[in-house]
Amino acid sequence: MKQLLNKFEDYLNSNLPSSKTFHPHFESALDHMLKAGGKRFRPMLLLSVVNSKNSLLVSNSLPVALGVEFLHTYSLVHDDLPAMDDANLRRGYQTLHKKYDEVTAILVGDALNTHSFNLLANAPLSNDIKIELIKTLSSDGGIDGMIIGQAIDCHFENHRLKLDELEFLHIHKTAKLIAASLKMGAIIAQYDLALQDKLYNFGIDIGLLFQIQDDIIDETQSEQEAGKTTQNDNEKNSFVNLLGLDGAVESADKLANKCEEQLRSLDDKLKDSLEELLLKYLHRHK
Repeated sequence: MKQLLNKFEDYLNSNLPSSKTFHPHFESALDHMLKAGGKRFRPMLLLSVVNSKNSLLVSNSLPVALGVEFLHTYSLVHDDLPAMDDANLRRGYQTLHKKYDEVTAILVGDALNTHSFNLLANAPLSNDIKIELIKTLSSDGGIDGMIIGQAIDCHFENHRLKLDELEFLHIHKTAKLIAASLKMGAIIAQYDLALQDKLYNFGIDIGLLFQIQDDIIDETQSEQEAGKTTQNDNEKNSFVNLLGLDGAVESADKLANKCEEQLRSLDDKLKDSLEELLLKYLHRHK
């Protein structure tokens, strides 16, 4: 797993977005959040699935994994904007609108979003596979996924949602991009459609667990511990706000059990490839 992550980091650092221009800071702003680090969770899900079937395909998959990371990073840049979460800290660094200005942050997010699809379109894979990858990422990262989730999140601040509505919000805002990452790895590896769907549904549960754990972190950790702005969900619809901290912990533990069962149901190569990456998210809180 470490070798795969290092390979991705090397590829990312060799392929940072650039814009040769006389603008005084746009190019440095473009790669600021990418160089700031992060878990690289989504691209590693994709690469782990590919690696489980055909390790020789990993190198050809790196542009696609980078595209997923670009799209995810754009969503963080926009999520931190004053009109949304108004956050000061991300990945242990100043958010883009704080370091530069709001216009720069908006345009960097736009650039990372559009360039992610350029990376997919130019990946050294067959056109049929690339079309399926673009369809998946544009749907789950777009109006059928992350965008409508974010719209609901912002619109219903200070308005308490019911549990099924809260799950809908976070399945779309967070879980669908995680599910898409697994499915995209399966598309590249040419796993059959049944397994693509199984991995996608597994990703929805992993994504929902990821979000509940993130809400718990927001409630229980300082900015220094979390590396991002915390204690910032008071008006938001979070699992902690709806269920209380103990209820959120109980929900996370139940979902972790379900995800462990799903992981064990995969064939050995796929299970082994994903297990190390996922185990830290499948821990129990008590």
